[in-house]
Amino acid sequence: MILCPILICSLLVILCLSICAAVRDGITRLKRLHQVPCSHCAFFTGDYRLKCTVHPSKALSEEAIGCLDYEPIASSPRYNGVRPQCFCAKTTTNHTSTCLPINHQ
Repeated sequence: MILCPILICSLLVILCLSICAAVRDGITRLKRLHQVPCSHCAFFTGDYRLKCTVHPSKALSEEAIGCLDYEPIASSPRYNGVRPQCFCAKTTTNHTSTCLPINHQ
């Protein structure tokens, strides 16, 4: 009879500890992912088909942290602090997508 309440209490303690550990790991991973600089880079396109013109496979991942080609938009002479809007068209010959800037004048 005494064994059941002790077993239930120990299972509840284990459950609470595992939930706390999962939340702590999630917060650590979230802080790490917030260090990804891609969205503030001049080479980031914002299109899901071609996220980055320099490193498309590394864009928006943990591999992009510390990217040597990172160039902030504000200091980029290419864009003068403003990211151009792009539209992407899919070509039918080789099935690759290309991102072309829209010129606003």
